[in-house]
Amino acid sequence: MAFTADSLFTPFQNPKLNLKNRLVMAPMTRNHSPNGTPGQDVVEYYQRRAAGEVGLIITEGTTVDHSVASNDVNVPFFHGDAALAGWGKVVEAVHTAGGKICPQLWHMGAQRESGTGPNPELDSMGPSGLSTTGEQTAKAMTQHDIDDVIGAFVNAAISAKALNFDGIELHGAHGYLLDQFFWAKQNKRNDKYAGSIAARTRFVVEIVEAIRHEVGANFPIILRFSQFKIPVYDAKIAKTPKELDEFISPLIDAGVDIFHASARRFWEAEFADSELTLAGWAKKISGKPTIAVGSVGLDVDFMSSFGGAESKSTGIENLLTRLDQEEFDLVAVGRALIGDPNWGKKIHQGQEDSITVFNPENLQSLL
Repeated sequence: MAFTADSLFTPFQNPKLNLKNRLVMAPMTRNHSPNGTPGQDVVEYYQRRAAGEVGLIITEGTTVDHSVASNDVNVPFFHGDAALAGWGKVVEAVHTAGGKICPQLWHMGAQRESGTGPNPELDSMGPSGLSTTGEQTAKAMTQHDIDDVIGAFVNAAISAKALNFDGIELHGAHGYLLDQFFWAKQNKRNDKYAGSIAARTRFVVEIVEAIRHEVGANFPIILRFSQFKIPVYDAKIAKTPKELDEFISPLIDAGVDIFHASARRFWEAEFADSELTLAGWAKKISGKPTIAVGSVGLDVDFMSSFGGAESKSTGIENLLTRLDQEEFDLVAVGRALIGDPNWGKKIHQGQEDSITVFNPENLQSLL
């Protein structure tokens, strides 16, 4: 490598979260938890990545205790005695391997296809019941529904702290429920949860405030957000830095500690007349630590790789330069860590030529 990877392996020190390095495992749905319960294979999956020098693991999306949060009975729950006992074993294994871990708390909202998941007889719901393409595919949430979902996220956060997780991440990206409130195309409500960008953050603001009240001041809350939606890749919540400020500021005030800025390609400039990435802008505006994510170490973005495009390993010089310049603080790696649990260790030891590259055809054997 023309660059050393030292900056990726320097400690991250924050009043609420200290990590041995800057390497984060990105959350990736696996569907490997029958009846929502993570088993020993899940324990070993995360333990291998922690042993491979990942500083912070963010788990796959785990669904909160709401009847229509999930579209698949094999997606892990973050509620119920059996599922929480399974997650307790994951936490212990990751800590024993020297890593730290946060669950990603998730509700699919209108992205859940009706007739799927643990309660197939129930209709899906979203802020206005609209799909990412603007079609009425689910029911619009009532205030009672909103209150129930807020309570489900709060209970999940309380459970995470009780299980000795190192924080939580709220999944507010990619067109799922929290993101549906953020995006004007899916949020057509006529109440306090819609209208301006700041108003569209109110639902998540209320979740964060309620969680903070229960877990205390020192338990880290990460928010993952994105501009793009699945499958609307040119979507924008914020079209200018000013609008991004209007989006981020209420979330900071509510208690978000770290912003996880999801992009299809982490290196792409977010706005015209600047080379700053989405993670870079989020840090500049918020003053908070940010996580960059999107095709790190690969030449094909996530969705394209599942369309038959073969991923190839790439250098990380651009990543290291931006990290050295403190454009962002942490780096989340997804498919590269699926392809090779020791990706971080090999990068650290200068053995990048021996990295096993992610191949979607071999996905099940890698999980």
